[in-house]
Parts: sequence; structure tokens; C-alpha cells
Amino acid sequence: MRAKLLNRHPRWLRRFLNVASAADVPFERKTSEPNETWTYGQPETRRTFITQVAGTSAAIAIGPDLLAAASLDKAEPMSGESATTDLLKVNLKINGKSYALDIDPRVTLLDALRERLHLTGSKKGCDHGQCGACTVLVNGRRINSCLTFAAMHDGDEITTIEGLANGEQLHPVQAAFIEHDGFQCGYCTPGQICSAVALLKEGHANSDDEIREFMSGNICRCGAYPNILAAIKAAKTKTA
Repeated sequence: MRAKLLNRHPRWLRRFLNVASAADVPFERKTSEPNETWTYGQPETRRTFITQVAGTSAAIAIGPDLLAAASLDKAEPMSGESATTDLLKVNLKINGKSYALDIDPRVTLLDALRERLHLTGSKKGCDHGQCGACTVLVNGRRINSCLTFAAMHDGDEITTIEGLANGEQLHPVQAAFIEHDGFQCGYCTPGQICSAVALLKEGHANSDDEIREFMSGNICRCGAYPNILAAIKAAKTKTA
């Protein structure tokens, strides 16, 4: 009886009420798996959809690596002979000794001292020429060894903190730094001492302000500046 009453309503109303008659039921496609959808005219189940998504994600993830590997395969490996031809033969005179080195043109003097010759007294602080911890003497002139290439100093007379003492006898500046406690952590001390040695030879220790000005390129993060000043003034009296 209810079906007969509902059939009296318009067809669109019966569809809206989801009570369509048997004639209004659309054709149902038989599927072999549940939750099957149709994409571009082909059946697609939830399982195949997840498989396709996973495959696409994997391709996106490893694609750049595969391209990089392919480019590396095409690249020709550098032979040992061609690699060694880029090295320069440099003769460095350091602390009275001569050293013949085959070095890369880009190696700084600081790295040559520390890494090749194991003269680790010169410290690598900022590596930008701003702290002065790497100060060494080249032909009597103080420089930041991190800002110059070792190849530029072929034949130059280079003095590091290891070459200031005369055997067991300390340089007057070294002795003054110890006497006046001109260091705390000691990291900047080699550069401070080398710079002070050059400052005294330059004649720039005539006043406290002059010493501060010409030592301003050497930073002491521990703040031992008063003791450094006292040590330089004391060393001046012994080297004059």
C-alpha cells in the first residue's frame, strides 16, 4: 500500500526521498573488489590506488638521486697525475729552517703551518683576520697568517711563536708576559706576543695609548689587556 502511495508522487520527489521504485534504480556495475571506483574508464580499487600513490611518491623521492648518480657516471674520474699537477712547490723558511712543500695554491700560511708542519702555536681563531690569534712575523713584519697564501711567501723569513725563544732562554716579551700574567686562557697569547715583538721593533711603544692603538688588532676575549700592556712596557726596558 505504501509503495502505491509513493508511486503517485513525481519521479524527482521519489529520487529525492531515496525511495525510488525498481524502475528508477540505476544500473549497478559488478565489481570484483569492494570500494571500487572508475578512473578514466578503468576500474580502480582502493588497493590499486594506494599502490599507485606509493609508487609516485617513491619516484619523486629518489628521482634527483638517480639523476645525480647518472651524471656522476658520465663524469670522468680525475687521475692521480692530473690532481698532483695542480700542486706548487714552495720553499718556506720558518724559524731558521727550510721546508720544501708541495701544496695547493689555495692553502693559507696558517693552515700550512698547522696542518703540514705541525707548528700549532699559531692559533686559528676567527679565520677572517679579525682576532689576531694567528699573527706571525714575515721578514720582521707582523701579519695575519689566515689571510695570506703560503705560496706567496716562497723564500720569506717566517717567525712563529715557536721560534722566538733561544733554546731554553725565553724572548724578553715571553718572559714579561709570564711575569705580569699577560694571559688567562692563553689562546690569543701566541698572537699577542708575536705582535708585541714586532711593535717594539717598530718603535710604537712610546706611550700607553700608542701601545693600545698598535695592539688593537689582537683581541683578548678574557680581558687581560692591563696585564698585556704592563708586560709590553716591561719588555721594552729589556730590549732597548
